[in-house]
Amino acid sequence: MSVLTGLQPSKVLDIFEQLCAIPHGSRNTKAISDFCVRFAQERGLRWIQDDSNNVIVFAPATAGMEHAQPIMIQGHLDMVCEKAPDCDIDMQTQGLRLKTDGEWIWADGTTLGGDDGIAVAYALAILDDATIPHPALEVVLTVDEEIGMLGAAAIDLSEIQARRVLNIDSEEEGVLLASCAGGATVDCFMPVMWTLKDGLRVTVKITGLRGGHSGTEIDKGLANSNKLMGDLLHKMDEEFAFALCIVDGGLKDNAIARETAADIVILPERLDDLKILAARQQEAYRVQYGASDPDITIEVTESMEDRFEVMIGDCRRNVLSVLQQVPNGVQKMSEDIDGLVQTSLNFGMLSVDFRGVHMKFSVRSSVNTAKQELIQKLADICGRFGGYCQVEGEYPAWEYKQDSRLREIMVDVYTRQYGRPPVVAAIHAGLECGLLSGKLEQLDCISFGPDILDIHTTRERLSIPSVQRTWNFLLGVLAQCD
Repeated sequence: MSVLTGLQPSKVLDIFEQLCAIPHGSRNTKAISDFCVRFAQERGLRWIQDDSNNVIVFAPATAGMEHAQPIMIQGHLDMVCEKAPDCDIDMQTQGLRLKTDGEWIWADGTTLGGDDGIAVAYALAILDDATIPHPALEVVLTVDEEIGMLGAAAIDLSEIQARRVLNIDSEEEGVLLASCAGGATVDCFMPVMWTLKDGLRVTVKITGLRGGHSGTEIDKGLANSNKLMGDLLHKMDEEFAFALCIVDGGLKDNAIARETAADIVILPERLDDLKILAARQQEAYRVQYGASDPDITIEVTESMEDRFEVMIGDCRRNVLSVLQQVPNGVQKMSEDIDGLVQTSLNFGMLSVDFRGVHMKFSVRSSVNTAKQELIQKLADICGRFGGYCQVEGEYPAWEYKQDSRLREIMVDVYTRQYGRPPVVAAIHAGLECGLLSGKLEQLDCISFGPDILDIHTTRERLSIPSVQRTWNFLLGVLAQCD
């Protein structure tokens, strides 16, 4: 029995429920891609499905709209699959268990996939209803957005005519996004040679940090444990000799690091000096980051006296120099949009193997040249001390468009429907609009969507009244496109 029967907009939510019955986590999109193809076939619409499972569906303009420029409606087919520890659903093979109270929709024990299933539902509902006025439509449904926008990077858009894009991949009603950051993962490597050293092995660990998303929270002044460790090791080096065994911190390049540990070898008689320095620096960091990270803690744990493998002196000095000098955090604010971070980087991961020290950074900027300059700065710092950098997963910025006819239409429609203007904003994180803009010249994009709370978590929920209002808004925009 349908869980969402009787809720409005009925066609949108009926399709959404059908999508939720299909497993569609990232890298598991064949079934949902085939569903969209069958949907197009049953309605006699032209479609393209590529080897990545991206789908494009073409629909002709409705009567009276033949003169209007074609419009692309764009969203992604994959979802983030997370579930509660006691949830017995196999998200690779089973659909979601939807729940509703008439105001919200959620999934029992798992993520909901409103990001971005609601975009797919909106698009298919329009294709299903010949009475909805619209220009010629090109519905572009990509895959694997949640793991690096892989579908958008691979898709062939050579048959796309539209230069106006409605990207339905935002989660706050009343906010029209007009720009997003481009980004890249930069993997910096410092080669290391090893030797043996006698002494007391000690673990120094920085904990108690909040962490956060390196795009949307980079401007909150949050402490980064990898960067703090670089500073702490440098201050230790100024006060007493030590050898470095390993250093390890952070879980993802795009998450602000919360914990970092280093194993060092010192003379046993310097242990008290180390503890005094650690206490002093803990207090200094708590003062410096009191507003965001008041619970920063530096733990010193002694292990044993023995002979240990450590970095050769010159290698250790090079590593410490790089850890101290690499930038982190906000580098420049936008000159076009108040309060928007233009350029930043996050020192997300730090690790050591037998070859050397690995440092992973998430670099973001809404200006492509600024992103490249920051990548080059990292390469220059590492190169100065014998290291090098590799760039992975690069995607372009979606730069703010001063003159946007699509934005004008959407602001006008929103203001008439809601009685107030929308917020036009930008986001310091990646959206597929950046990759699409890199493939299609003169693209005019806006990203929007209904209210979805706590995305990517088992608390994710979708507002039904917001889905209805956003549906009305979308139809209003399509009817006004010229």
